[in-house]
This record gives sequence, C-alpha cells and structure tokens, in this order.
Amino acid sequence: MAEDDLVVCSRNLSAAIARDASALEDQVWAPFGFLSHTSAHQAYYSTILEEHADLQLCLVSAASGKPVALVNCVPFSFTGDLNNLPAEGWDWLVETGGNPAAKPANVLGALAVSVSTEHRGKGYARRMIQELKALAVRRRLDAVVVPVRPSAKSTHPFVPMDTYMHWRDDRGECFDPWLRSHLSQGARIIRSCERSMVVKEHVAFWETWAGRRFSVSDRYAFEGGLAPVSISLEHDTGRYEEPNVWVGYQL
Repeated sequence: MAEDDLVVCSRNLSAAIARDASALEDQVWAPFGFLSHTSAHQAYYSTILEEHADLQLCLVSAASGKPVALVNCVPFSFTGDLNNLPAEGWDWLVETGGNPAAKPANVLGALAVSVSTEHRGKGYARRMIQELKALAVRRRLDAVVVPVRPSAKSTHPFVPMDTYMHWRDDRGECFDPWLRSHLSQGARIIRSCERSMVVKEHVAFWETWAGRRFSVSDRYAFEGGLAPVSISLEHDTGRYEEPNVWVGYQL
C-alpha cells in the first residue's frame, strides 16, 4: 500500500472509524488478552479512549476507509525528572491519565501501537510513533514516554528485563526489534519498569491461558508472557508481573 493511500485521523472522526479501530485492537491483542485483566486496564482504559478520542490516532486506508494501524495514548502531568518514572509502567500511566491532576498535562504517554496482521512489516508501527510525536508537538507538550513491550522478550521469559534490554545483536545494535525501532527514531532508554502490568487471577484462569495444569506451586513460563507467572496452589492465585522498558522522546 503506497504512502499516499494512507490517511491519519483521530478515532472520533466517525462512528465507523471508532468501531473499526476497536475491532482492530481486539484482533491484534487477542493473543495477549490476559493483559486486559490488570486493575488499571479494567478501571480506566475504556474511559481514556472515550475522553481522549481526539488523541487516539488511526492510519486509515483511503481505498477501504478502514484503519490498518493505531496508536493509543493519554496525556498526563509530570513535574519530576523523567529518569524517575516508576516501576509500575503501563498500569501507572493509565491510572495517572485516568485521574488527571489539577495541573495541565505536559507529557504524552503511549499505551499501545496496533498493526493489523496483514499489514505488518511495512513500517506502519514506526509511522504511528512518528505521528504520536507530531501530535505531542502540536499540543505543545514536553515529551513522549512509552512503556515499551519488547517484542522478542517472550522467548526469554526468565531473563531479567534489566539484562535483556541491554542485549546487542551481531551488528552491535539493540537486540530487541521493537526497542530497536524506538531507538532508531530518537528515543532513549530511561529504565526498566518491572511491574508495568500486574495481573492477579485464580489458578484456573492461568491454566486456561497456559494450556496446561499446574501441579505444584512454582514460576511458569507461558506463551505470550514476557516473564513467568507465579502460581500458588495453596492460595489458588497466580500473579503475573510484566516487565516493560520506559523509553522517552524529548520534544
């Protein structure tokens, strides 16, 4: 699809765009549906998308009129040093954006970049990050921050994120493809956020996602997880703490 066949618009352009954007996001994130069970996601995410619909960007095919990529974000107020962003990551960003401070927002936080399966590998994810930065400039915000979910970390679930995020490939570049994409566009790594998304559910919930039974209390890797889930049969709970990586764009 040629660049001139694509149009960037906000989610609130029309009811059809909003509907198709929701469908695309559901399709892209279905394999990671366990992440929608964080308390922050359930309490604030839908409200953020509605109240800030003008900030949710869609890359739309002019031919079909349907979005092929999305970026969701939330503005928030942060008066401290961005080097001190918290270990809670995505959940903190959603809670902070969902409970706006009295002070005007000065930072834009990215929540998700979604690209339809059939259009991956075309640079659309990078395009959406560029559009996000341009949006922040238009809104006269100071920075863009992203709790990045490294795309290849799920193949190394027991490696600490503080170690993984510094891995380099044979060319000396960042090992992780999604982190590498951000760095190539001018981002800098701020720090890991070890408790970016926290999901605590019954053991049966995690057995469904893992596709297996847990016979003893232990830490288990499962498909799509960036870290193992800690299973306690005695308490009938499984706790998953997803590590992400804070990156920042100074504007």
